[in-house]
Amino acid sequence: MKTSRMILAAGASLLAATAGVSAQDYGKFDGYTLRVKLIGGAQYEPLYTLIPEWEKATGAKVEIISRKSHFELDREMKQDIASGKIDYCAFSSHTNFAAQYSVMNEPLDGLISKEVIAEFSPLVISHATVDGKLVSLPRHSDVSNMYYVKSLYENADNKAKFKEKFGYDLTPPETWKQAADQAVFFANPPNRYGTAFAGKDEGLTGRFYEMLVADGGALFDDKWNPTFNSPQGVEALNWFVDLYKAKAVPAGTTNYVWDDLGLGFASGAFAYDLDWAGWAAYFNGKDSKIGGDVGVAPAPKGSGGKRTGWSGSHSFSITKGCDNKPAAASFITFLTSHDAQMMEARAGLLPTRTKVWDDIIAEFKAKHDDFMVQVFDVWGKSMREDAFTPPLIAQWGEISNALWPQLQAAILGDKTSQEALDAAAKEVAEVMKDAGLN
Repeated sequence: MKTSRMILAAGASLLAATAGVSAQDYGKFDGYTLRVKLIGGAQYEPLYTLIPEWEKATGAKVEIISRKSHFELDREMKQDIASGKIDYCAFSSHTNFAAQYSVMNEPLDGLISKEVIAEFSPLVISHATVDGKLVSLPRHSDVSNMYYVKSLYENADNKAKFKEKFGYDLTPPETWKQAADQAVFFANPPNRYGTAFAGKDEGLTGRFYEMLVADGGALFDDKWNPTFNSPQGVEALNWFVDLYKAKAVPAGTTNYVWDDLGLGFASGAFAYDLDWAGWAAYFNGKDSKIGGDVGVAPAPKGSGGKRTGWSGSHSFSITKGCDNKPAAASFITFLTSHDAQMMEARAGLLPTRTKVWDDIIAEFKAKHDDFMVQVFDVWGKSMREDAFTPPLIAQWGEISNALWPQLQAAILGDKTSQEALDAAAKEVAEVMKDAGLN
């Protein structure tokens, strides 16, 4: 895809600006080939342009045997676990999924030095810890906020028409009710839609989950009984249902995953996009049709008065069967190093090392890059005040897989929201019962 190639090219230019990545002693592994499985996608690929630096420093070679979207990679690793064929050493993981990989995760506490671990945010290290063991090294954190096309919101004619129709001023939405109004207002299919959302896999589950929390609901009670089929759950799901019915989102949004959203917004197809910070530099750059015309704002609040804030951290793990764990530890330490995280932070990805937060903001300020300073201000505040994870349990994947097809059925009009949530609650209750949690 052309856009992905442009983002990779941008990564190569960032590599040229990233000095000293091999200055640390990463060990010597002459002649060794490290087999790895890595997440693919436009946000994630530029980091891998640094791998030759690790190879040069250590004498080892890296064989990437799989590079897929996180959802596809997750399915593949579960197949690996089921088959018992885990013939690789390191893999891309996620703090929200790590508990599911317990049978293949090698604890990192004895492989990664305490000094290195201490350089990471204590919060993300706690999220990467399962049953008291550090099982992944966080690469970057995620939380979503609002990107919008400034010229649409600042247009005097749009402002007047919106005020006449809805009775309040057109500004970036403070609530999800306002966000729905604005999506409908700006939709002009097929030329432009108000917004879009990830409509399958954990992308849909996570969006519903954070809307549920923002509306004052919860996935479970304190005994792990599903409670998302509540009035708050119906309200949260109806947000998606109503926008789809109003054609304020593309018909294909039920098949969208993250790259579809990011590339669609950059093409000018949507008025606003709830998305990850990692798209920031690309959205406002020269290869984006809306470059120079992008505004950012905090994620809106639900009816419960809380902002959406589904969060977690992409990370790297080591397999128990790895034939050279020191080499794997060296590799994932390198990919999460200060310089590697600075490279990713230049694109907007949220670092997990505390010093990188300070250094990247200072760098943007020195360059008078007001847009990226604002991005880190908005997303930093969101990480401090609004971010929350899903339940960090091994059953999260099963919960998601029970939920999202039912959510999608409601969006497509095959079921009412209540019917869909009741069906999902029944399935999830079985998952929790089988796990011995209720």
